[in-house]
Amino acid sequence: MRFRDSLLAAILAPVFAIATASSLAAQPAGEEGQTATPVRAVVELYTSQGCSSCPPADALLDKLAADPSIIALTFPVDYWNYLGWKDTFGSPRNSERQRNYARARGDGAIYTPQAIVNGEVHVNGASEAEIQSAIERTSDKVGPRHIPIRFWQERNTLNFALGGEEAGHGPREATIWLGVVQSSGTVDVKDGENQGKQLTYKNIVRELTPIGIWKGQPLAIQLPRAALMQAEVQKIVVLLQEDRSGPIIGGTLAGLW
Repeated sequence: MRFRDSLLAAILAPVFAIATASSLAAQPAGEEGQTATPVRAVVELYTSQGCSSCPPADALLDKLAADPSIIALTFPVDYWNYLGWKDTFGSPRNSERQRNYARARGDGAIYTPQAIVNGEVHVNGASEAEIQSAIERTSDKVGPRHIPIRFWQERNTLNFALGGEEAGHGPREATIWLGVVQSSGTVDVKDGENQGKQLTYKNIVRELTPIGIWKGQPLAIQLPRAALMQAEVQKIVVLLQEDRSGPIIGGTLAGLW
């Protein structure tokens, strides 16, 4: 079963639950998936095995992923496949997500390597200075630390607790995205612009699917663990994003094993 089919099957199954989180007080404290480090940014890298400018950005993403205050994700795109090499991780849904960001911003900027920071600002994905500057410019008003999301595992169930609206902020709605993530992957490129190179990727998003709408109230979400356990997947990511391509206001990345 493909990742998206597995996610959708879990969402439609009777054991899937989204409810107002009156039971959040009973959730365990300090369980796995939690961290004492405030998470200040989500960095999405749009990259391709067929892009000669991308390997430095891929290496930088690996470095950013080691920072516990950053959720660093790789989104391989498929639109450079015509250059002679089909990206083995490339997904049309990743390309669509990147295009949706460009439409939402209104600037039409679609390129690789492109880093999108907190769903709001795009910069050169190979420039650490630009990425860090974008984090500093955005993290006070948006970013994953604004609406807390907690994750823990309980036997065969994955549990998520989404916090309520920030004090002093007007009411808003946000899409709840659920994704499955491969921790790393190495590819020997045999053709195209990176022919002969061995490329390594970190936190590869294999599928990202909207599973509900947050309306400012605390929510509890439960999913069967088995529905998301795939051979290639080691992590799960949850993003809370205004509309579907707007600012990210909550997020967590945690291991499944």
